[in-house]
Amino acid sequence: MSAYVVGLTGQTGAGKTTVSNIFSQCGFYIINCDIIARKVTEDGSDTARELEKEFPDFFDNGCLNRRQAAKMLFSDRELLDRYNAAIFPMINRLIEQNIKAAEEKGYRFVLLDAPTLFEAGADRLCNAVVSCTADTDKRIKRITERDGLTEEEAIARIRSQHSEDFFRDHSDYLIENNKTKEELAAAAFTAAKTIKERYNGK
Repeated sequence: MSAYVVGLTGQTGAGKTTVSNIFSQCGFYIINCDIIARKVTEDGSDTARELEKEFPDFFDNGCLNRRQAAKMLFSDRELLDRYNAAIFPMINRLIEQNIKAAEEKGYRFVLLDAPTLFEAGADRLCNAVVSCTADTDKRIKRITERDGLTEEEAIARIRSQHSEDFFRDHSDYLIENNKTKEELAAAAFTAAKTIKERYNGK
């Protein structure tokens, strides 16, 4: 039986990790695309060396300098688009393999935790999409504290992503994270429960 795949995406700093954890507690098999992306760019891997040929400034002898790459990518939209066009097909192949593995293990529900779900075209693998959004000032504060970035770097990341209106228009479920962690967890639990109930025809 094919698994019901839910894409989780949204704005950076909007609480996707918390939402993913709640879905996991609700029985969803979690596929973390950040982990998959790290596998694609793993030091010395064939895919990393392939990417190094096109983006030599990001690598040193097959090893990705993540901070340097991020600094360059989030300040140059054209470069970011080129890099994404190169890496997304590699990531999507691994995503499909992971979905198949979940199905073979008997999971009926899969959560695809993918910050760049739409950019990668991975939304085509999903039956439904959940997006997280939050006010810009709150996201800047969370990103700088979480990632050790400057406010300028945080704003650059925010500007590289889709707007809240985009996520609102392209999602089946929208979770706004402007209040407490407890309220975010409750909203995530409600979304997970609703998805499972609709799938089961209740």
